[in-house]
Amino acid sequence: MGMIAVGAVVLNRVGSGEFPNRIEEVILQPKQFSSVDDGQFQLEPNEVAYKAAFKALMGNDPTKGCLFFYNPQIATAGWSFNRETVVVIGDHHFTK
Repeated sequence: MGMIAVGAVVLNRVGSGEFPNRIEEVILQPKQFSSVDDGQFQLEPNEVAYKAAFKALMGNDPTKGCLFFYNPQIATAGWSFNRETVVVIGDHHFTK
């Protein structure tokens, strides 16, 4: 569910007008996704990741339209805590 949710956030950003309008540009925006910054982005996707991406692309959005997410246990950016949480999935809070 968490992977689908992250994919949905990316797609929500593409459609929002507040972010670039291409998936690659949203993902590669500086300091937006820690998985890009820490190198996880370069890992070979497994079958679970492909299935989650497909579900997000098909419109499954467990975030209900959210544009942001963070883990409150490790988040350091003040903006994170100033947004209303819409849904919690695993350790992550999804916000608009």
